[in-house]
Amino acid sequence: MPINIPTHLPAAEKLREEKIFVMDTDRADTQDIRPLNILILNLMPEKERTELQLLRLLGNTPLQVDVTFMTMATHESKNTSKSHLDEFYVTFEEIRGRRFDGMIITGAPIEHLPFEEVNYWEELTRIMDWSDRNVTSTMTICWGAQAALYHFYGIGKQPLHEKCFGVFRHTVSDPTVKLARGFSDLFVAPHSRYTEVSADEIRNHPDLDLLSESEEAGAFIVLSKDEKRIMITGHLEYDAGTLAEEYRRDRAKGLDTAIPKHYFPQDDPENDPLNTWRSHTFLLFSNWLNYYVYQETPYVWA
Repeated sequence: MPINIPTHLPAAEKLREEKIFVMDTDRADTQDIRPLNILILNLMPEKERTELQLLRLLGNTPLQVDVTFMTMATHESKNTSKSHLDEFYVTFEEIRGRRFDGMIITGAPIEHLPFEEVNYWEELTRIMDWSDRNVTSTMTICWGAQAALYHFYGIGKQPLHEKCFGVFRHTVSDPTVKLARGFSDLFVAPHSRYTEVSADEIRNHPDLDLLSESEEAGAFIVLSKDEKRIMITGHLEYDAGTLAEEYRRDRAKGLDTAIPKHYFPQDDPENDPLNTWRSHTFLLFSNWLNYYVYQETPYVWA
């Protein structure tokens, strides 16, 4: 089944080129069907790239998905045009009276700041608290996951001696958990961050399960005991070339960023990287939409 997106969203054409079934809102309005309503709070600077990455994954299931993009009212985006945001995004005040079946909160390149010093932290905490009452299941990614762990569970982030940057091997603690159904015993995933959360703090928290971790990259997939919150510290949604672009961007800024680990063939930045995590990315999003959203959400919100 298709994803329903705004009629003129730039990502739509690229999705069609990739043979992903896209239905725009004009056509969707003519169909008598109850789609899953997914809200995406996009905190990434290059919002159009993140839109494409996430829509690609949400469009790879048998379920019909209606996507709403949200931006922060208390933060002005420097990398995305105001016209794009005005046409395709809503603010919290515009949707706070609605309920959603699922929600995604992306990462943001602001790890160097204490949470309370982020200029939209107060608004974000209001949104996260609202999501507890108005969203069936929420998935948070990278900094978004750290923010959720801090706000709901009091688990802070610590700076790393060097950037966690590359594609790392992970294991699953319990393959019978629905979110990990179909996962291999070992799988890889990209990470790109300067901070980490303590795996031991997560293990010792009575309301959390550490579903997946890496010897090199640490805690990866965290699941709340009530299964309403999924927190992912890496970037399974990344394209094959995303880490390469980040590496070249950092080097161009004069940063002493090391080559991403286990990423370029022969560790040579002149070689094109391969996407070795794609299958598990699609599987994770499919499991989330099926088991944690579709199977749990009410057909009619009370």
